[in-house]
Amino acid sequence: MANIRALLVGLARARGSLVDIGRFASSRPSYLASLGGHYKVPVETRWFSSTGLSPHLVVGMPALSPTMNQGNIAKWRKQEGEKIEVGDVICEIETDKATLEFESLEEGYLAKILAPEGSKDVQVGQPIAVTVEDLEDIKNIPADASFGAEQKEQSTATETQKVVTNAAKECSIVTHISPAAKLLIKEHRLDQSVLKASGPRGTLLKGDVLAALKSGASSSATKENNVPATPSSQPTHDSQSQSVTALQNNDTYKDIPNCQIRKVIAKRLLESKQTTPHLYLSQDIILDPLLAFRNELKEQHGVKVSVNDIVIKAVALALRNVPEANAYWNNEKEQAQKCDSVDISIAVATEKGLMTPIIRNADQKTISAISSEVKQLAQKARAGKLAPNEFQGGTFSISNLGMYPVDHFCAIINPPQSGILAVGRGNKVVEPVVDSDGTEKATVVTKMSLTLSADHRVFDGQVGGRFFTELSQNFSDIRRLLL
Repeated sequence: MANIRALLVGLARARGSLVDIGRFASSRPSYLASLGGHYKVPVETRWFSSTGLSPHLVVGMPALSPTMNQGNIAKWRKQEGEKIEVGDVICEIETDKATLEFESLEEGYLAKILAPEGSKDVQVGQPIAVTVEDLEDIKNIPADASFGAEQKEQSTATETQKVVTNAAKECSIVTHISPAAKLLIKEHRLDQSVLKASGPRGTLLKGDVLAALKSGASSSATKENNVPATPSSQPTHDSQSQSVTALQNNDTYKDIPNCQIRKVIAKRLLESKQTTPHLYLSQDIILDPLLAFRNELKEQHGVKVSVNDIVIKAVALALRNVPEANAYWNNEKEQAQKCDSVDISIAVATEKGLMTPIIRNADQKTISAISSEVKQLAQKARAGKLAPNEFQGGTFSISNLGMYPVDHFCAIINPPQSGILAVGRGNKVVEPVVDSDGTEKATVVTKMSLTLSADHRVFDGQVGGRFFTELSQNFSDIRRLLL
């Protein structure tokens, strides 16, 4: 028993450390940057010893990131009956950010898998497996043991159903009618008293009227109106038939599976647009000095870099020279707070959604080092192998669609950052240029559109203008990137 108590104390301390990491990460975006490239997440367990069952540990779904509240079981590395050593990966869990390996901090045997491979939306803390200390104890764990998971889900579902039923009863009384619903009621001559409202505070919505038309409630309601039959009633009947037919046709649809990462991306983007006051600034820069510099690196020094690699370096130096732009909004203090380092998040498209791996201290790295790191992070992002410290944090984002026929666009800020730069493709245009002798002549130049989406609580017009001034100078005099 003394060894068991020591084990539980150690697990509790490890869990407390994880909670601290999540707390600091949510209040300071770049806190996780101080961690190493990999850290172990303790297995959340509960100790049980009851009559008929051998002593066992119930492993719960862990919180592998500060924003995670549910996850998916992507793959079980260990099967029932297999030995588990300290540090062994027992399964792969798809979190709200990436697919991470779940390591064990104690040894034993995997007695029962409660959440099979492919399980979706498993809540944090919900039992996913049972382990025992000795191999002989596995036979004392019945195959049909639920360990409280089913009972908990059933009670939760029952309570949810009660809440939904009560809310439906309270909201069924019509107290307000939406404009669209009023038009449908008037068009189809419906009796308002037979309609049920599903909107907030008893609001009758367009969908409620359409549902009533589909169910045939309109026919009885029309009869109660005691309106004499006239030729004008025929179009109403035809319109009703067309509406019902359209609704029946709309019932045919196909669900598109949505992974956990895309769910969180959708939630975060909606939160950003609703809570962050977006300020948009744009500028067209001449790309020819950058392209010439890129060709020079390739031909004279054998160094191959992309336009995006040079853009990252130029943006990083502009943020270093305008520290007010390299900041984020602190909700607790209700003020802008400058970041200690320039960490650039780059948007990488993957099959599971958009990931944003981070180039740490980008202002201090060479262009070739940035290029190499971008390739490694992009490869890991597409494989779902990014470590938490490689995508959590960041002080500024870059989204580049220059490889597509996109001239310019506006990107959405990635909270808690305060800025993201949208980069379009380069286009050749004819512009008047003053020659060295003072004469003006038409010249073909390559221009690229840059659009800044900034948090107006951090950025104002002056800060945005200074940022673009530094950025344009970095592109016009490319030697600044070598200083």
